[in-house]
Amino acid sequence: MLDDPKLILVDARPYKDYSEGHLLGSVNLDFFYYHWFDTSNKGMQAFNMEMRKLFSILGVTKGKTVVFYDDVSGMSAARGVWLLNYFSHKKAFMLDGGIKKWKSLCLPLEIKTNGFKPAKFSGKINKDVFAGFEYIRKNLNKIKLVDARAEGEFNGTVIRAARKGHIPNAINIDWALNIEEDGTIKQNESLSKLYKLAKDDEIVTYCQGGYRAANSFLALKKLGFKNVKVYVGSWGEWGNRLDLPVEY
Repeated sequence: MLDDPKLILVDARPYKDYSEGHLLGSVNLDFFYYHWFDTSNKGMQAFNMEMRKLFSILGVTKGKTVVFYDDVSGMSAARGVWLLNYFSHKKAFMLDGGIKKWKSLCLPLEIKTNGFKPAKFSGKINKDVFAGFEYIRKNLNKIKLVDARAEGEFNGTVIRAARKGHIPNAINIDWALNIEEDGTIKQNESLSKLYKLAKDDEIVTYCQGGYRAANSFLALKKLGFKNVKVYVGSWGEWGNRLDLPVEY
């Protein structure tokens, strides 16, 4: 697909890594700059506006296929895919294995910087893949919460917000367990041993800033789970709001 004019290939790594070698024709957009910790109605209006601007700069239109890649099947590329799911864009993918796998196959790279080709992006919000703090608080006893952080963050020995711990009733499945040594996402047989959830469960993934959670979202979708949402604000919002319950 590299020569297809309908392809937008996005290197979601830091620019330094991009400048040292990237896939042919890829543009660089490091999604890790775009954390968001306000999932109130007003906060999400601002988020939607900012993300539409970002995808307009990237040149995403309805007919384009957008492929994101990372070092491995990682969290920044996953965030890009989830974001386009959130805006109802059908053709959004992650390059499995990222540049690590690409290099292992001795496939070509380049070092020249490729410019954006902006276009008007007008995605329609898909609320089926998003959860905010109010929704989670209201449905704490109905939804299954998957905390994609490391064990120390989950149990409170590592503190990255005003409060330690996790959202009540959450289960901890570290997102890193989704990835094989070669950088690809695990096969369904291995993933299903991690995510022992019922197919009709409503699942909300979260982490610190919604990136690792996006990777777990993709792992769950790969397994065939239909009702999966990402809590964009994640612990960066929940752990800093003193009006929300926590466990540790």
